[in-house]
Amino acid sequence: MLGKIYPLHDINKVFDMFEETIGKGGVSDKTGAELTLINKLFAAMPPEAAEYAMMMLHGTPGSELPQNAQDIMPLYVRFLNLAEYLEKVDALREVPSSLSTEQIMERHKMMDSLEEHEKAFCAPLLGYKFNEETNETVEASESDEAQEEGSSALHLMNNCAPVFPCTDPVKTALFYENKLGFKAAHLDDEKMPHIRLVRDNTVIALVESPVRIAPVAMYELIIYVTEPLLLYHELKAAGVTIVEDLPEAKESERASSNRQFVIEDCDGRKICISQSVEIV
Repeated sequence: MLGKIYPLHDINKVFDMFEETIGKGGVSDKTGAELTLINKLFAAMPPEAAEYAMMMLHGTPGSELPQNAQDIMPLYVRFLNLAEYLEKVDALREVPSSLSTEQIMERHKMMDSLEEHEKAFCAPLLGYKFNEETNETVEASESDEAQEEGSSALHLMNNCAPVFPCTDPVKTALFYENKLGFKAAHLDDEKMPHIRLVRDNTVIALVESPVRIAPVAMYELIIYVTEPLLLYHELKAAGVTIVEDLPEAKESERASSNRQFVIEDCDGRKICISQSVEIV
């Protein structure tokens, strides 16, 4: 749902607003190329095409537009997709000093939705694609769309799962479900029966063991996150033991390590929640 106030008729000012948000960072690497592709396609069309786009940006349903606008509806869809994506990025950039549980969950939902918007970035559009090497919009070949859809399947490593030995894996799994927001799956039919815990891209395997192996480092797990403040408030509200608090943003600028906090699970493991330095 779009919420910003946009100019009524000048699409170039809208593109300037998009470019300003992209310039602040925190967006997908393909966002600038997506903006260029959409901009150049509109520039190659009659002025009415841009005017219809502005009408849709201000809430006019696509079904109310004339037939010549219906013919280029994929362009309007991508235009609105980019607008909504950048509005969400702007909203996430502003982190209040205090957040309610509802606000935390809403921000998590917004963050999770960014990936859906990014899936469309730089895919062929109306028979054209953006060539990042030449910085030009070129005609797309028939195989481009299929290659775009299949490119993500070439990852040979998808994720990894640290193995936590537990005297009572069920008790530990319940803690991770109820306190840390993981989902548990009991996998008794595999070669190593275990409980698999999953949240977002983080996976942990719990196995039964009569002894707990002593840790050899400060933490037994480091989880990298985009916004540690959101997770900090969520876990604190759930009653999770915080053994090292999250520093203020300005204080962490002078620190030698990433902005982070440390929690303790029900078995005494120290888990570090650290802010990722990568743009995802």
